[in-house]
Amino acid sequence: MSTIKEHDLHLFNSLSGEKEAFTPLHSTHVGMYVCGPTVYSDVHLGNVRTFTSFDLVFRYLSHLGYKVRYVRNITDAGHLENDADEGEDKIAKKARLEQIEPMEVVQKYTVGFRDVMRAFNNLPPSIEPTATGHIVEQIELIKAIIKAGMAYEVNGSVYFDVEKYQQEGGDYGQLSGRRIEELIHNTRQLEGQTEKRSPLDFALWKNASDAHIMRWPSPWGIGFPGWHLECSVMSTKYLGDQFDIHGGGMDLKFPHHECEIAQCHAGKGQRPVRYWMHGNMLTLNGKRMSKSTGNTVLPEELLTGKSPHLSKGFSPSVVRFFMMQAHYRSVLDFSDEALKAAEKGFTRLMEALNRLDKLQATGKELDTDLEDWRKRAYAAMDDDFNSPILISVLFEAVPWINSVADRKKEISQAQLDLLRSVIKTFVEDVLGLERPDDAANSDVLDEVMEVLIELRRGARIEKNWALSDAIRDQLAAKGIRLHDAADGSTWTIDG
Repeated sequence: MSTIKEHDLHLFNSLSGEKEAFTPLHSTHVGMYVCGPTVYSDVHLGNVRTFTSFDLVFRYLSHLGYKVRYVRNITDAGHLENDADEGEDKIAKKARLEQIEPMEVVQKYTVGFRDVMRAFNNLPPSIEPTATGHIVEQIELIKAIIKAGMAYEVNGSVYFDVEKYQQEGGDYGQLSGRRIEELIHNTRQLEGQTEKRSPLDFALWKNASDAHIMRWPSPWGIGFPGWHLECSVMSTKYLGDQFDIHGGGMDLKFPHHECEIAQCHAGKGQRPVRYWMHGNMLTLNGKRMSKSTGNTVLPEELLTGKSPHLSKGFSPSVVRFFMMQAHYRSVLDFSDEALKAAEKGFTRLMEALNRLDKLQATGKELDTDLEDWRKRAYAAMDDDFNSPILISVLFEAVPWINSVADRKKEISQAQLDLLRSVIKTFVEDVLGLERPDDAANSDVLDEVMEVLIELRRGARIEKNWALSDAIRDQLAAKGIRLHDAADGSTWTIDG
C-alpha cells in the first residue's frame, strides 16, 4: 500500500483559483465537509455526480492512509424556495401539498437518497447530521454574530449585515469572485424585503408566520434558521472551527458557501475552510438539464432506461465509470451514445480483470516497466484527483493482460502481484467500480466456453473446417472472440 509521505497531492482550491499542495491541519487526519441534499424530492443526477466526485476524494485520501472524517449533512429545514429569504420552506410546502407531516417527507426522501447512494456504490459519510438536530447550536452561533455586531434583529427575524462585515475587514464575494459594489448594484430590492438594511443581507433566523409548519422557539421569537447557517454549524461542530476540505456543487459557491465563510468569520473569528472544492455541472444532450423542458434524467431512469432520452438502462457501475471519465471540475454531458461508449469501455476493463484473476506467472518478465506505470497511476490522482487520466493509465494494462492470457507474452510472479495490486486498488478501492451483476455467472460461462473450444478443437483435428469456422463465426456474432495459439485457444468479449 502507498503511504502519505510518498505523495505530493495537489488539489484545486476554489478560493485561490489555483492548484495547491495539500497539507492538512493535522498530518495524518483530514476533515472534509460536503453539502448534502435538501430532502423534499428525489435526488437528482447532479447530486449523484457531486457526491460521487467527493466519494472518489474520500476513497483516495483513505487509501493514502489518512484518517478521514467525512461529514455530509441532510437539510431537513430552513431551505426556502429562493435565495432572497422569501417563499415557503421546501419541505413544509411538500408536506402541505401531500397533507402529511414534514418529517414524513424528510424520512421518505432521506431513505431514497441513501438508497441511490448505495446503488452507485458511494461509501457512507463518517457523520450525517441534520439541520433540525442542531437548532440549539444554530441559535448560539447567531448570538455570537449579533454580539460581534455583524447581525441585527427586525420583527423576530435576524439578518447578517454584509456591509458592516465588509467594513470590519470581511471579504464577502472572494470565493465567488464577486465584487460587493456590483452585487449591491445588481441586486434588486424585492417587495416585502424592506426590513433588511441591504438586499445583500441574508437571514440567520426567520420569524415564522402562523401558517409555517416547521418552527422553533428562540430569543427572537418563534421561527426557523436560515439555510446557510446549518452548514456553518454542523461543519465546525464535527470538524473544528477550521478544517481542511469543504466540497459541493459549483452552484453553491454563491450565495451559500460565501455566506458560510462570512458567518463563521463573524461568529468564530476565523475563516473555516482551507481548501474549497467544487464539482461542475451536468448537461443532457448538450443542453442544461431542466424539469420544465423535459430535458432531464433521474438516477432511477438511468438504471431502468425508462426515459425518452435513453434506448436502454445502464448498470450503476457503468454510470459511475462514465462519470469518472470526466474530471470533477469539468462539465459532463450525458447522452445515450456517450453512455453506450462508456459501457463498452467498462466491459473491456472488467473482462481484463476477469482474465487477470486467472493469470499464472510464467517465470520470465513482461517487457514493460510496471513500476513506472504504477507511479503514473498515482501521479494522476495526486494531480487534483484526475480520474480520466487514471483510467487511461489503467487501460494501458488491458493489452498486457490479454497478451499474457493469450500466451503471447510472459510475466513474472512479482510483476503479476504488482499488476493485480494496482488494478484492484484503483478499480475497486479508489474508483469504486463493481463487477457487473452477472459476474456470478462468469464461472458458468467459462465452463460453456471450455466445452465449445473443446468441440472446435476436435473439429479441427478431424479437419472439419466448416464446423470449426461455424463455431468461431457464431461466437463472434455474439461478441465473443476466439484467439488461436499453438498451445490452444482463448477467448474474450468484445468491448
